[in-house]
Amino acid sequence: MTTETLIATLYVFVLAAFLGYLVISRVPPLLHTPLMSATNAISGISLVGSIVTAGSGHGWTSTILGFLAVTSATINVVGGFMITDRMLRMFRIKTNAPARGTHAK
Repeated sequence: MTTETLIATLYVFVLAAFLGYLVISRVPPLLHTPLMSATNAISGISLVGSIVTAGSGHGWTSTILGFLAVTSATINVVGGFMITDRMLRMFRIKTNAPARGTHAK
């Protein structure tokens, strides 16, 4: 990889990270649950790609980096679903609460 390619790649990575941070930080709280579900789907696609990379047999470097990618993507997917479940539980109606208009005697 040439120096120019490396600099251009790092520039795109930093710009994408900064733009992603700005986009996510401006999302209203009402949209966090659908956004988390969408990012879980993207992480699932990343997980499939990392499994392919880990098992492609292109060498030890590819296998080790693929394993690290599988581990990271799995943690991201599981954590995302846990957070989504926690957020959805906040909107559930409690079933053991008394109905409106009824008084306990």
